[in-house]
Amino acid sequence: MAECTQKRVTRTVKVLCVLIMLLAFLTSAGAQNTPSQKTISLDGDKSSTGDQPKEFSSLDEEMRAKRAIRFAEKEYQDNLEKARDLSTLGASIVASFKQKNQLDREDIRKLEKVEKLAKGIRSAAGGSEDNVEMEKPPRDLNSAIDMLAELSKSLKEKVEKTPKHVISAVVIDESNVLLELIRLVRTFQPKG
Repeated sequence: MAECTQKRVTRTVKVLCVLIMLLAFLTSAGAQNTPSQKTISLDGDKSSTGDQPKEFSSLDEEMRAKRAIRFAEKEYQDNLEKARDLSTLGASIVASFKQKNQLDREDIRKLEKVEKLAKGIRSAAGGSEDNVEMEKPPRDLNSAIDMLAELSKSLKEKVEKTPKHVISAVVIDESNVLLELIRLVRTFQPKG
């Protein structure tokens, strides 16, 4: 009977060893198959456990990334719309000037709107408030208005050709030249 009990104990030990090894194997395999979660710590944010940073799952990261993409796309579309509006207003100012041979109050308002749009485009392209000297500034209002037509159309085309996430020196420069031209147009205007 002692021999029978010993065989049982040996068998039980072997079964337990196999079960332990199987359990260890399944545990390590299960750990490898579970999706990993990346952690992001936000500066200054601490959880209630003390020094541990808050953790965000990859789902949170994905949602943030999608929001950022939508926001960037909206900004890009807004910038395109500004460029189109600027071009339309520039053409309107030129057409009005060709008819009347002067700029009236409505044209001056449109010119102010063109200035605001050009600043917005410059800012969206990564530019700042730098004054620029024009190589060949216009000498009179007629030539300034002609240049306004060319620049507003050219700026629109450059904005349309610029990819979304690019800081465009060409767009910034063109915006700065347009802003300087608007300043010159104002100096050609009679006071009153």
